Amino acid sequence: MTDHPEHPDRPRHPGWSEEDVQREVTELQEKSETAARLFDIRRIIGGLFVVYGVIVTIVGITDDDATIDKAEGVNINLWTGLGMLLLGLFFLAWLKLRPTAPPPPPVAPGDEPSE
Repeated sequence: MTDHPEHPDRPRHPGWSEEDVQREVTELQEKSETAARLFDIRRIIGGLFVVYGVIVTIVGITDDDATIDKAEGVNINLWTGLGMLLLGLFFLAWLKLRPTAPPPPPVAPGDEPSE
């Protein structure tokens, strides 16, 4: 008989110790946290608004008088591009100033605080 009884909820892997499993779980959690920070929605929205804002601003700068006259004298591409650029920079600044908080450490079954 072994020192550790078999649990139906815990499959045994030949050659894997409890430390190996814990290390693997920790590595996967770190990779998951990195992926969550990488794909933060603020980064995606901010990046897209900055790219489109630069493009529309360049179009607004190069607009001719006929295009501006169609918009009743307002260089709408320039103003829209600058607005998009500012909004994108706001999202990226928000991401930098308030990064995603890491999840709390997992609580082991025997470590619950007692009341």
